[in-house]
Amino acid sequence: MSTTRPEPAIIRHLGPADYEATFAAMRAFTDARTVDTPDELWIVEHAPVYTLGLGADRGHLLGAATQIPVVQTDRGGEVTFHGPGQVVIYLLMDLRRNKPGGKLYARQFVQKIEQAIINVLAAYNLAGERIEGAPGIYIAEGPKKGAKIAALGLKVRGNGCTYHGVSLNVAMDLAPFTWINPCGYAGLETVDMRSMGANVPLADVQLALAHELARLLDVSADAALSAAA
Repeated sequence: MSTTRPEPAIIRHLGPADYEATFAAMRAFTDARTVDTPDELWIVEHAPVYTLGLGADRGHLLGAATQIPVVQTDRGGEVTFHGPGQVVIYLLMDLRRNKPGGKLYARQFVQKIEQAIINVLAAYNLAGERIEGAPGIYIAEGPKKGAKIAALGLKVRGNGCTYHGVSLNVAMDLAPFTWINPCGYAGLETVDMRSMGANVPLADVQLALAHELARLLDVSADAALSAAA
Protein backbone atom coordinates (compact mmCIF):
# COMPACT_ATOMS: atom_id res chain seq x y z
CA MET A 1 0.00 0.00 0.00
CA SER A 2 1.31 3.44 -0.93
CA THR A 3 2.31 5.45 2.15
CA THR A 4 1.60 8.88 0.69
CA ARG A 5 -1.24 10.42 -1.25
CA PRO A 6 0.07 10.42 -4.87
CA GLU A 7 -2.21 13.27 -5.97
CA PRO A 8 -4.77 15.55 -4.32
CA ALA A 9 -8.38 14.48 -4.49
CA ILE A 10 -10.27 15.69 -7.55
CA ILE A 11 -13.62 17.45 -7.18
CA ARG A 12 -15.73 16.78 -10.26
CA HIS A 13 -18.85 18.84 -10.92
CA LEU A 14 -20.97 16.48 -13.05
CA GLY A 15 -24.12 18.63 -13.10
CA PRO A 16 -27.51 16.97 -13.68
CA ALA A 17 -26.87 13.23 -13.85
CA ASP A 18 -28.97 10.09 -14.24
CA TYR A 19 -28.89 8.11 -10.99
CA GLU A 20 -28.47 4.62 -12.43
CA ALA A 21 -25.73 5.73 -14.83
CA THR A 22 -23.89 7.46 -11.97
CA PHE A 23 -24.26 4.41 -9.74
CA ALA A 24 -22.73 2.23 -12.46
CA ALA A 25 -19.92 4.75 -12.98
CA MET A 26 -19.08 4.76 -9.26
CA ARG A 27 -18.78 0.98 -9.20
CA ALA A 28 -16.72 0.95 -12.38
CA PHE A 29 -14.37 3.60 -11.01
CA THR A 30 -13.92 1.64 -7.78
CA ASP A 31 -13.39 -1.65 -9.64
CA ALA A 32 -10.65 -0.08 -11.76
CA ARG A 33 -8.83 2.03 -9.19
CA THR A 34 -5.35 1.14 -7.95
CA VAL A 35 -3.38 2.19 -4.85
CA ASP A 36 -2.20 5.24 -6.83
CA THR A 37 -5.61 6.38 -8.10
CA PRO A 38 -6.48 9.83 -6.74
CA ASP A 39 -9.59 10.05 -4.59
CA GLU A 40 -12.54 11.85 -6.18
CA LEU A 41 -15.60 13.76 -4.99
CA TRP A 42 -18.45 13.87 -7.51
CA ILE A 43 -21.00 16.68 -7.26
CA VAL A 44 -24.29 15.79 -8.95
CA GLU A 45 -27.96 16.72 -9.08
CA HIS A 46 -30.46 13.94 -9.81
CA ALA A 47 -33.90 13.82 -11.36
CA PRO A 48 -36.50 12.49 -8.90
CA VAL A 49 -35.59 8.97 -7.74
CA TYR A 50 -35.97 6.82 -4.65
CA THR A 51 -32.99 4.69 -3.72
CA LEU A 52 -32.95 1.66 -1.43
CA GLY A 53 -30.08 0.50 0.77
CA LEU A 54 -29.03 -3.14 0.85
CA GLY A 55 -31.31 -4.06 3.73
CA ALA A 56 -34.11 -1.64 2.92
CA ASP A 57 -37.72 -2.62 3.58
CA ARG A 58 -39.91 -1.82 0.58
CA GLY A 59 -42.76 -1.37 3.04
CA HIS A 60 -41.32 2.09 3.68
CA LEU A 61 -42.41 3.06 0.16
CA LEU A 62 -45.94 4.37 0.66
CA GLY A 63 -48.74 4.50 -1.91
CA ALA A 64 -47.88 7.69 -3.80
CA ALA A 65 -44.23 6.62 -4.12
CA THR A 66 -45.14 4.62 -7.24
CA GLN A 67 -45.01 7.91 -9.18
CA ILE A 68 -41.20 8.00 -8.89
CA PRO A 69 -38.59 5.43 -10.06
CA VAL A 70 -37.10 3.18 -7.39
CA VAL A 71 -33.51 1.91 -7.63
CA GLN A 72 -31.96 -0.84 -5.50
CA THR A 73 -28.40 0.05 -4.49
CA ASP A 74 -25.55 -1.53 -2.53
CA ARG A 75 -25.16 1.28 0.02
CA GLY A 76 -26.09 1.07 3.67
CA GLY A 77 -29.32 2.49 5.01
CA GLU A 78 -32.99 2.46 4.09
CA VAL A 79 -35.01 4.39 1.51
CA THR A 80 -34.28 8.01 0.62
CA PHE A 81 -35.21 10.50 -2.09
CA HIS A 82 -32.99 12.44 -4.48
CA GLY A 83 -34.26 15.26 -6.63
CA PRO A 84 -33.59 18.69 -8.13
CA GLY A 85 -32.49 21.32 -5.63
CA GLN A 86 -30.50 18.84 -3.54
CA VAL A 87 -26.72 18.72 -3.19
CA VAL A 88 -25.47 15.17 -3.73
CA ILE A 89 -21.76 14.45 -3.32
CA TYR A 90 -20.32 10.99 -3.90
CA LEU A 91 -17.10 10.15 -2.07
CA LEU A 92 -14.81 7.81 -3.99
CA MET A 93 -12.02 7.41 -1.49
CA ASP A 94 -9.43 4.98 -0.20
CA LEU A 95 -9.71 5.03 3.58
CA ARG A 96 -6.54 2.98 4.06
CA ARG A 97 -4.36 5.57 2.35
CA ASN A 98 -2.20 7.34 4.90
CA LYS A 99 -3.16 10.94 5.63
CA PRO A 100 -1.77 13.52 8.07
CA GLY A 101 -3.96 12.07 10.83
CA GLY A 102 -3.46 8.44 9.78
CA LYS A 103 -5.81 6.19 7.85
CA LEU A 104 -9.55 6.66 8.37
CA TYR A 105 -11.90 4.09 9.82
CA ALA A 106 -15.52 3.91 8.67
CA ARG A 107 -16.93 5.47 11.85
CA GLN A 108 -14.47 8.38 11.65
CA PHE A 109 -15.32 8.80 7.97
CA VAL A 110 -19.02 9.13 8.78
CA GLN A 111 -18.33 11.58 11.60
CA LYS A 112 -16.23 13.81 9.33
CA ILE A 113 -18.95 13.81 6.66
CA GLU A 114 -21.58 14.74 9.22
CA GLN A 115 -19.35 17.49 10.65
CA ALA A 116 -18.86 18.95 7.18
CA ILE A 117 -22.63 19.27 6.81
CA ILE A 118 -22.98 20.85 10.26
CA ASN A 119 -20.25 23.36 9.42
CA VAL A 120 -21.83 24.32 6.09
CA LEU A 121 -25.26 24.75 7.68
CA ALA A 122 -23.70 26.95 10.36
CA ALA A 123 -22.23 29.18 7.66
CA TYR A 124 -25.83 29.89 6.63
CA ASN A 125 -26.98 30.42 10.24
CA LEU A 126 -28.66 27.03 10.52
CA ALA A 127 -27.98 24.72 13.47
CA GLY A 128 -27.60 21.04 12.62
CA GLU A 129 -26.98 18.08 14.90
CA ARG A 130 -26.44 14.34 14.93
CA ILE A 131 -28.97 11.97 16.49
CA GLU A 132 -27.53 8.79 17.98
CA GLY A 133 -28.39 5.72 15.93
CA ALA A 134 -29.89 7.72 13.05
CA PRO A 135 -27.22 8.69 10.49
CA GLY A 136 -27.62 12.07 8.85
CA ILE A 137 -28.07 15.62 10.12
CA TYR A 138 -31.14 17.05 11.82
CA ILE A 139 -32.31 20.55 12.72
CA ALA A 140 -31.02 21.28 16.21
CA GLU A 141 -33.33 24.04 17.44
CA GLY A 142 -36.60 25.85 16.91
CA PRO A 143 -40.01 24.54 15.86
CA LYS A 144 -38.45 22.17 13.30
CA LYS A 145 -36.04 20.59 15.80
CA GLY A 146 -35.54 16.93 14.86
CA ALA A 147 -36.48 17.36 11.20
CA LYS A 148 -33.98 15.80 8.80
CA ILE A 149 -32.09 18.04 6.37
CA ALA A 150 -29.26 15.76 5.19
CA ALA A 151 -28.80 12.03 4.63
CA LEU A 152 -25.83 9.78 4.05
CA GLY A 153 -25.37 6.26 2.79
CA LEU A 154 -22.04 4.64 2.03
CA LYS A 155 -20.47 1.53 0.60
CA VAL A 156 -17.09 0.61 2.09
CA ARG A 157 -15.46 -2.33 0.35
CA GLY A 158 -13.14 -4.73 2.11
CA ASN A 159 -10.12 -2.95 0.59
CA GLY A 160 -11.15 0.33 2.21
CA CYS A 161 -12.45 1.96 -0.98
CA THR A 162 -15.72 3.87 -0.69
CA TYR A 163 -18.49 5.14 -2.90
CA HIS A 164 -22.02 6.58 -2.54
CA GLY A 165 -22.08 9.58 -0.24
CA VAL A 166 -24.16 12.41 1.16
CA SER A 167 -27.17 14.55 0.23
CA LEU A 168 -28.13 17.95 1.62
CA ASN A 169 -31.55 19.44 0.89
CA VAL A 170 -31.24 23.01 -0.36
CA ALA A 171 -34.38 24.08 -2.29
CA MET A 172 -36.51 21.08 -3.21
CA ASP A 173 -40.02 19.85 -3.78
CA LEU A 174 -40.31 18.13 -0.41
CA ALA A 175 -43.56 16.29 -1.17
CA PRO A 176 -41.83 13.04 -2.29
CA PHE A 177 -40.37 12.66 1.21
CA THR A 178 -43.93 12.39 2.54
CA TRP A 179 -44.55 9.38 0.27
CA ILE A 180 -41.93 7.30 2.10
CA ASN A 181 -40.78 6.64 5.64
CA PRO A 182 -37.49 8.54 5.22
CA CYS A 183 -34.55 6.34 6.20
CA GLY A 184 -37.10 3.89 7.65
CA TYR A 185 -38.66 6.29 10.18
CA ALA A 186 -42.44 6.68 9.92
CA GLY A 187 -43.52 10.29 10.26
CA LEU A 188 -40.02 11.76 10.12
CA GLU A 189 -40.29 15.33 8.84
CA THR A 190 -37.83 16.35 6.13
CA VAL A 191 -36.90 19.98 5.49
CA ASP A 192 -34.58 21.92 3.22
CA MET A 193 -32.49 25.04 3.69
CA ARG A 194 -35.08 27.18 1.90
CA SER A 195 -37.90 26.08 4.23
CA MET A 196 -35.60 26.96 7.14
CA GLY A 197 -35.16 30.50 5.81
CA ALA A 198 -31.84 30.15 3.98
CA ASN A 199 -32.41 31.09 0.36
CA VAL A 200 -29.07 30.34 -1.29
CA PRO A 201 -28.08 29.17 -4.78
CA LEU A 202 -27.61 25.42 -5.10
CA ALA A 203 -24.21 25.91 -6.77
CA ASP A 204 -22.92 27.85 -3.76
CA VAL A 205 -23.86 25.06 -1.35
CA GLN A 206 -22.47 22.39 -3.68
CA LEU A 207 -19.04 24.01 -3.67
CA ALA A 208 -19.14 24.90 0.03
CA LEU A 209 -19.90 21.31 1.02
CA ALA A 210 -17.38 19.80 -1.41
CA HIS A 211 -14.58 21.97 -0.10
CA GLU A 212 -15.53 21.41 3.55
CA LEU A 213 -15.53 17.66 2.95
CA ALA A 214 -12.14 17.94 1.28
CA ARG A 215 -10.80 19.94 4.22
CA LEU A 216 -12.04 17.58 6.92
CA LEU A 217 -10.98 14.49 4.99
CA ASP A 218 -7.38 15.78 4.90
CA VAL A 219 -7.30 17.02 1.33
CA SER A 220 -5.84 20.51 1.32
CA ALA A 221 -8.44 22.92 -0.06
CA ASP A 222 -5.99 24.67 -2.36
CA ALA A 223 -5.10 21.33 -3.95
CA ALA A 224 -8.65 20.19 -4.66
CA LEU A 225 -9.32 20.63 -8.36
CA SER A 226 -12.57 21.30 -10.17
CA ALA A 227 -12.83 19.17 -13.28
CA ALA A 228 -15.41 18.60 -15.98
CA ALA A 229 -16.66 15.06 -16.51
